[in-house]
Amino acid sequence: MEVILLERIEKLGQMGDVVNVKPGYARNYLLPRKKALRASEASRAVFQEQRAQLEAENLKNRQEAEGIATEVNGRTIIIVRQASDSDQLYGSVTTRDIANGITESGVTIDRRQVILPNPIKTVGMHSVRIDLHPEVTTEIVANIARSEEEAEMQARGERVNRDGDVIDIAEEEAALEAEAVFEESAEPDVEAVAADAEASEDAGAADDAEKPSA
Repeated sequence: MEVILLERIEKLGQMGDVVNVKPGYARNYLLPRKKALRASEASRAVFQEQRAQLEAENLKNRQEAEGIATEVNGRTIIIVRQASDSDQLYGSVTTRDIANGITESGVTIDRRQVILPNPIKTVGMHSVRIDLHPEVTTEIVANIARSEEEAEMQARGERVNRDGDVIDIAEEEAALEAEAVFEESAEPDVEAVAADAEASEDAGAADDAEKPSA
């Protein structure tokens, strides 16, 4: 289905572009949210008549979004949840939870502006993308913890391990990464071993061929 975009849509086009999209995407998202018009001669004429007004409104909304982005960019919100010893949450943190956390910190955000590929299901510091406007994106940090005290530790880059010791998260991650690299380098290259074995067999066969027969 061809539609005329009334605003910039990521990975799709700019305001005024005529693009071909799946009918379901148009009917369920673009058209009801007034992000596009069904392409036709009549709608093209309507768009051209309203273009100046749409561009002015878009500029105003973008400037407001830029102001909010400056205010919230890099902000950390704390969300306390119950979790297991392996840091798995009993439940998950959703876009609604993130939006509520930002709103409680003083800036109103709609949950549809929060971009989460999947709900957050682990304790820790999570970067979350916020789309304030089709042309304005920012990020906040969701500090998911079992308590306010644990959240403060995570903000300092620390956590308590299973032995009850306070450890540096960055140092732990670096150590785990180094261990993984070492284990990977220590594993035999199956293809190389097979190639060496095949080369040895070929060499043995060549030696046998060169030996004079009795």
